[in-house]
Amino acid sequence: MNNVAPKVSTIKMYAARAEIYPREAKGRYAGLRWLCVWLTQLAFYGLPWLSWNGRQAVLFDLVARKFYIFGVVLWPQDFIYLAALLIICAYSLFLVTAVAGRVWCGFACPQTVYTEIFMWIERRIEGPRGARIRLDKQPWSLEKLAKKTAKHTVWASVALWTGFTFVAYFTPAQTLLHELTDMTPGPWEWFWVLFYAFATYGNAGWMREQVCKYMCPYARFQSSMFDKGTLIITYDNVRGEPRGARTRKEGAATAPSGACIDCSMCVQVCPTGIDIRNGLQYECIGCAACVDACNSVMAKINAPPGLIRYSTEHAMAGHLSAGQLWQRVLRPPVLLYIGLLLVIVTVFLGALIMRTPLKLDVMRDRGSMGREVEDGMIENVYRLQIMNTAEISHRYKIAVSGIESIALATPDEVILDGAASRAMPVRVRIDHGKGKPGSNPIVFELKALDDAQLQVSEKAVFFIPK
Repeated sequence: MNNVAPKVSTIKMYAARAEIYPREAKGRYAGLRWLCVWLTQLAFYGLPWLSWNGRQAVLFDLVARKFYIFGVVLWPQDFIYLAALLIICAYSLFLVTAVAGRVWCGFACPQTVYTEIFMWIERRIEGPRGARIRLDKQPWSLEKLAKKTAKHTVWASVALWTGFTFVAYFTPAQTLLHELTDMTPGPWEWFWVLFYAFATYGNAGWMREQVCKYMCPYARFQSSMFDKGTLIITYDNVRGEPRGARTRKEGAATAPSGACIDCSMCVQVCPTGIDIRNGLQYECIGCAACVDACNSVMAKINAPPGLIRYSTEHAMAGHLSAGQLWQRVLRPPVLLYIGLLLVIVTVFLGALIMRTPLKLDVMRDRGSMGREVEDGMIENVYRLQIMNTAEISHRYKIAVSGIESIALATPDEVILDGAASRAMPVRVRIDHGKGKPGSNPIVFELKALDDAQLQVSEKAVFFIPK
């Protein structure tokens, strides 16, 4: 009998992460990427400090259930506008993807933006790519400890300020700053500041390309919006192969091999660590860092740029010129996205422009279905919920109609401040013998005395006992 224990083999379901040290890329697309960083972060960090009519310009006040977006005040009843705005953003992303692939991921996605910021900090403190590799390989020393401590301190500071700014969209920035200075913010404010700071620090500082490769769902379903006319980062195999080194004097025209000198610069600058020469890969975020790196190498060997470039499968297969490529941009999927987007944006803007900054809800007091009061009159009690969504106060007049002799038995005028609401009980009476027993339809009208165009009406029911 064989007593030898069977061999146990381990199958790894997840490959260990290989550290990526992206080299800094310089060129046209790197400039565009930093332009996106500046524009997005000036907007993100700056909007909470921008005032509008004496308040924060953009504020999502969940406690008061009001969303302030510059001159527009949205209430829970206006959720349809926020939903439409999200739909517009989604279709815009689909349109950009159909035209230019994952250009959003490579230039404006928050993960890309903050990773770019954190890598810039890393380069300034630890040095360029080669210096960072040597620093990580060497044993711990005072110099290494000082550089690592400085880097993570700056990272943590940026992350904390990012978390503060995120919460400042829900709690006024000035108020939140004073609370944090006095160490008196609420538990939820503490939680979200620290949570968002931790997420920024972890995603941009440590996980980086793993977020794009394993966590982001967009990388999984974006291929459904690609076709052979979508602009993607491509390597020109016909021109580039076979690869081989050459001198500056040889150039690309006289070299016996292809244009690619196999310098691996395109791999060294890639933030996800892929080799674009192996073809389109889902890890590619379309940042075009490899395009800038390759073009700089081509310039050094006196070869024309564009060995790696934005192109389409159709253009690469048919050897189309840049003009012919752009002529094929307006294809059916793109036209469909443009049409849908135009319709949604038009309806959204029309509804927003025609939106009446006054809302009225009428609720009848069900505890009193209708009662007889002095002189035989019949009275119903209602509660009017009046919302002034404008940012200036108005004096309103309340009127009721629908039954002969119907009138209010309570004051018919109310003053409401800007962006305010009020629940107002009213009593409505009719003379004896008017109307029919049971339910009678009536209409409440609310009109601003200082603006004839500002009025709204709401249907209700007046109940007469049998």
